[in-house]
Amino acid sequence: MKLTILGCYSATPRALTNTTSQVLEINNHMFLIDCGEGTQVELRKHKIKFNRIKHIFISHLHGDHFFGLVGLISTFRLLTRETDLHIYGPKGIKEVVTLQMKLADSWTNYKLIFHELTSENSELIFEDEEVQVLTIPLNHRIYTNGYLFKEKEGNRKLDIGLVEEANINIAYYRKLAQGFDVVNDDGVLINNKTVTKPGLKPKSYAFCSDTMYKEDIVPIIKNTDVLYHESTFLEKHAYLAPKTKHSTAKEAASIAKQANVGTLLLGHYSTRYEGLNAFKQEAQEIFENVELCEDGKTFNF
Repeated sequence: MKLTILGCYSATPRALTNTTSQVLEINNHMFLIDCGEGTQVELRKHKIKFNRIKHIFISHLHGDHFFGLVGLISTFRLLTRETDLHIYGPKGIKEVVTLQMKLADSWTNYKLIFHELTSENSELIFEDEEVQVLTIPLNHRIYTNGYLFKEKEGNRKLDIGLVEEANINIAYYRKLAQGFDVVNDDGVLINNKTVTKPGLKPKSYAFCSDTMYKEDIVPIIKNTDVLYHESTFLEKHAYLAPKTKHSTAKEAASIAKQANVGTLLLGHYSTRYEGLNAFKQEAQEIFENVELCEDGKTFNF
């Protein structure tokens, strides 16, 4: 699982900082999460292939999270993209994107498929044989969702010594890896777990931005490997969090601790701060395993 931070600051893009956008690579998928202004420039800078992006997840319709979307869609068109593009986001995202395309008379030559979200409860919005994606209902000034990306259980590992000892034909090895019981050459049904071992532990990633402190997301993200939680403010500006419906670094750490996540990533920093170390220091008073997101930083988990 690889995460590339294209932008992790709030409000406005600046000369050296970008607004929210991330690329998650998980189990043969490449997902774009949020698409702040200038996202396509950062994709190029980090040599991320446009044609691998088939699913874009937008948390909410504040500009610092989606103003780069129409430009990216337009660039895909100019590059003669043919692959379908799925866009997940709040109701209204289709209207705002298609209106700009209509007024510019710039319809895509590939299929745009919108998945508009309205539910206040967590729901499954994408699933294939390898990955599931669920929404994480958040509490912001407008309708907002985070997203939980979960690998499915992979193939089991064959213990070749035990498999051969059980006299299982090689033709059934694939079935064994898939978890099925099989009949050996003597006509005996062999229990899968007696000749295989569990495969790699499925990984998971939760993206939670923008939101004020919201404890009821904890059951949704419980035991997640990696949690990105917005941390707009330090404690000295904690009084601004409820007014703006954002979170502090300590509040993000509290959610991480309650959810028993593996690693907490902090981001969506207010640009009023000169440095980032204080975010990590304040969060680590509550939860130890904290990493700071920075534009251009890559995490491998």
